[in-house]
Amino acid sequence: MPFCAGCGSELGAEAGFCPKCGRPVSAGAGAPPAAVTGTGMSENVAGLLSYVLGWLTGLIFFLIDKRPYVRFHAMQSIITFGTLHILAFVFASFRFAGGMMGGFGFGMMGGPWWLIYSAFNLLMLVVWILCMVKAYQGQRFKLPIVGNIAEGFAK
Repeated sequence: MPFCAGCGSELGAEAGFCPKCGRPVSAGAGAPPAAVTGTGMSENVAGLLSYVLGWLTGLIFFLIDKRPYVRFHAMQSIITFGTLHILAFVFASFRFAGGMMGGFGFGMMGGPWWLIYSAFNLLMLVVWILCMVKAYQGQRFKLPIVGNIAEGFAK
């Protein structure tokens, strides 16, 4: 069975165009998907690994893997966990600044700010696990807002 040189999906014997990405079938079609990408792993494993270390592995897989499924998950990882990483840094900075000012002003050392910070960290954990599971299951799971942005950048 031949494979698309662009996305690695299986092609029919008489296919003129890839049904998944629309790329014209060339004479070189027929290589297995792993040989096309250079990573040697299936799409769902590469998608899962795009999330393992957050935006860092997302960036790595976005640069080395050209399959649309993997690029989507890699870009979603970059945007989601890059943004969450920056927000966590801001939260931590406010906590530090509040401690330096004796708890006045932006002090987030206790009270409701501690609950907000804990809920934020729990949200990060849940999103991280959910994205990895969905990518491994082969689903193109789009997070609200971020999913559409990632889809645009992944093309």
